[in-house]
Amino acid sequence: MTDQVANDRFIQDLERVAQVRSEISVCLSKLAQTINQAELAGDSSSGKLSLERDIEDITIASKNLRQGVFRLLVLGDMKRGKSTFLNALIGENLLPSDVNPCTAVLTVLRYGPEKKVTIHFNDGKSPQQLDFQNFKYKYTIDSAEAKKLEQEKKQAFPDVDYAVVEYPLTLLEKGIEIVDSPGLNDTEARNELSLGYVNNCHAILFVMRASQPCTLGERRYLENYIKGRGLTVFFLVNAWDQVRESLIDPDDVEELKASENRLRQVFNANLAEYCTVEGQNIYDERVFELSSIQALRRRLKNPQADLEGTGFPKFMEALNTFLTRERAIAELRQVRTLARLACNHTREAVARRIPLLDQDVNELKKRIDSVEPEFNKLTGIRDEFQKEIINTRDTQARTISESFRGYVLNLGNTFETDFLRYQPELNLFDFLSSGKREAFNTALQKAFEQYITDKSAAWTLTAEKDINAAFKELSRSASQYGASYSQVTDQITEKLTGQNVKVNATTTAEEDNSPSWAKWAMGLLSLSKGNLAGFALAGAGFDWKNILLNYFTVIGIGGIITAVTGIFLGPIGFALLGLGVGFLQADQARKELVKTAKKELVKHLPQVAHEQSQVVYNAVKECFDSYEREVSKRINDDIVSRKSELDNLVKQKQTREINREGEFNRLKNLQEDVIAQLQKIEAAYSNLLAYYS
Repeated sequence: MTDQVANDRFIQDLERVAQVRSEISVCLSKLAQTINQAELAGDSSSGKLSLERDIEDITIASKNLRQGVFRLLVLGDMKRGKSTFLNALIGENLLPSDVNPCTAVLTVLRYGPEKKVTIHFNDGKSPQQLDFQNFKYKYTIDSAEAKKLEQEKKQAFPDVDYAVVEYPLTLLEKGIEIVDSPGLNDTEARNELSLGYVNNCHAILFVMRASQPCTLGERRYLENYIKGRGLTVFFLVNAWDQVRESLIDPDDVEELKASENRLRQVFNANLAEYCTVEGQNIYDERVFELSSIQALRRRLKNPQADLEGTGFPKFMEALNTFLTRERAIAELRQVRTLARLACNHTREAVARRIPLLDQDVNELKKRIDSVEPEFNKLTGIRDEFQKEIINTRDTQARTISESFRGYVLNLGNTFETDFLRYQPELNLFDFLSSGKREAFNTALQKAFEQYITDKSAAWTLTAEKDINAAFKELSRSASQYGASYSQVTDQITEKLTGQNVKVNATTTAEEDNSPSWAKWAMGLLSLSKGNLAGFALAGAGFDWKNILLNYFTVIGIGGIITAVTGIFLGPIGFALLGLGVGFLQADQARKELVKTAKKELVKHLPQVAHEQSQVVYNAVKECFDSYEREVSKRINDDIVSRKSELDNLVKQKQTREINREGEFNRLKNLQEDVIAQLQKIEAAYSNLLAYYS
């Protein structure tokens, strides 16, 4: 596939998805309006059907679809050509590519009808609008200055939260939003924070450089923040054209082929483990050799230029397939499920209401009293599930905090081996020179931060797996409780109406007859958007990983480092000074450094383990508490709405004569209207599937 075809297809597919999103969003909005208007009309007839939860859920879903974008997070170390790649991707020289722009400033690139940059601050100051030239001038630093700031552990722009760059580009207009993150070699605290961005983006574009295959910093980042977290990562090996330029004879075809193959083996050895999904190797679908500068040069001369040979056509095709055929379909499938639920709830409520229109008040009250035992069963199911969630919470919080405590206390046992790869180059003459001692201490502190961050990340991955397994078990329980709940609600309907109301007989896992609260608890519905790092990022309706993130950031960076680093640097210095001139050999000094560091670390580990294990306990507890609160609220809403639906009818019968024929027609029209909107949603979804088949 040529570049122009691939690019055109990508734009067309994005446009298609955007159209379907918009179409379904409108249908959802009309569905919510239809039900809401019927509820208002019920006030002057037979009473409301108590469908408030459905109205709220589909209104949120409609809004999210309307605002929906595919968010791509661009990661990469300094001098990897991130800006050149982004410029080539969007087809304009938008970001400065000769230096590293906005170091330590998160930059969001999104569509806007006019070229505009807005700087958002973290100190309460009002956002500032700039033109592009001033933005580049004010918030761009060169790599040497960035390196200096990194060594001094300072941020380039500490008062800036993030920048939003709006630009009238076709790719952005069709639903792509790009988040350009700070470099990987920034502070450990900021690296940890970037987990938040990682968790809230549809795909990660990890930019590397052919001439620097898999540096230590890149491997650390992949190991700590990418591995085992179920993320979709596209690895972009930039500046592939420089492989030829590095040869003595660039025209030697055999030598070029051999050099490229050696490089491919290196990248494969380092990246293969991050390109395995459910045991399947998808390396060829996730790793791409790019020549961004060549692509940019061609596109600047001609936006429609053929980019064959730059790697972009193959990459764009793979990105397109993932976003529009996989992510979009999954997103819209959930929305369709939500619409089906709202439609079914409305039809069920109508089917319950119509047989009761002929009942007099006394008979109606008698029937309502007869189902009180069933309503008690519903609250019993709620209480049982709530109890299981709380028991799981207590077990997990205790087990995982104890795991953390043991992990921390065990650090001393492996410290001498583990710390070897982190410790800075040791020149004792430098250390004995008071002028260079501070630089050595800074390097040592950074090394220790990296060590603690890596150890923390390794442990959190284990904790995440344990928590994930616990939520999967709760999901299975939700399915079972939901089935029991539905049996009871069917009994209520049968007792009230004398009929067995069934409007949806499908039995697949996704479209079973479980109540909507059970589907939510099973993870089949995502309705809301999260808010992280100062601006809205799309998140799931319930995302326990983001709850953990807020706590584990404190554990990994704030807790242990603050508790230990400042305390033990002094004793290490005294130990090294005490070696004297007779022990100037680097090997002896290195052993002394590690031995003293271990001694100081072990001294403080019990206190750290005790204090931080409580933080872990609270973090895990909050994950399950958040889940329990939402599940309980949704079950309560369902029970209350079912009771209110009956109470509303009784009140209306007590206060007015209900026009049975008029009410029958109104309810039938409501049923037909919601079915019509659902059919439009089903058709839009099916058409999209057919478009990609």
